[in-house]
Amino acid sequence: MSGHSKWASIKHKKAAVDAKRGKMFTKVIKEITVAARLGGGDPDTNPRLRLAIANAKDVNMPHDNVQRAIKKGTGELEGASYEEVTYEGYGPAGVAVMVEVMTDNKNRTVAEIRSIFSKNGGNLGEGGCVAWQFEKKGLVLMDEGQIEEDALLDIVLTAGAEDLRKDGLVIEIVTAPDELEQVRQALEAHQLTYSSARVSMLPQSTIQLDGKHAQQMLRLMDALEDHEDVQNCHANFDIPEEVMAAMTTH
Repeated sequence: MSGHSKWASIKHKKAAVDAKRGKMFTKVIKEITVAARLGGGDPDTNPRLRLAIANAKDVNMPHDNVQRAIKKGTGELEGASYEEVTYEGYGPAGVAVMVEVMTDNKNRTVAEIRSIFSKNGGNLGEGGCVAWQFEKKGLVLMDEGQIEEDALLDIVLTAGAEDLRKDGLVIEIVTAPDELEQVRQALEAHQLTYSSARVSMLPQSTIQLDGKHAQQMLRLMDALEDHEDVQNCHANFDIPEEVMAAMTTH
């Protein structure tokens, strides 16, 4: 793979955004609701719902919350109707950014997303302006040290993964979107833990940032991820390990 999800790895290391459990619950509930609405409430026949439920378990969401979200999606319970929208724009130094949202008010959300871009050295662009720079893939993140790398590679390739690479202490496993579920199940069958398993947009090349641009970029991504309607953010930046270490120690 040329390029990878640097932001996903940085989030894994910082653990700051995902630690906001209330916001994580909101994001997962929306995903479960939309998945159930589009593909039905049975996870055995709805792969997207199955993955959403797995992500709910990863953030320790109570079973009752999961069931309510499914019923809202299938119409058994009344709830908001969310629309999926992807916004595209540019961050500092021309970094390409894709923002996936679920909203019940597009006009409000796009105005707020535009404001976040402009306040953090970026600008919201037109649909299609940066999507060509990304490729949809399954991405699993896990900490190294649980198993020998060769043994892990054998497990994930047998399950259908395309690539395995290391970014510092984080292992990234890349799959075709349809193979993500099989790879996730293979890891669990071998008692291997992972921090994230989801369909992502991986950049085909990256822009290296340092100094002011690196700080601005991380502020932009944090602000976007912190918005209640934002489900995922993807960007094609790279920050050297030594720069990242210096920034996260302050």
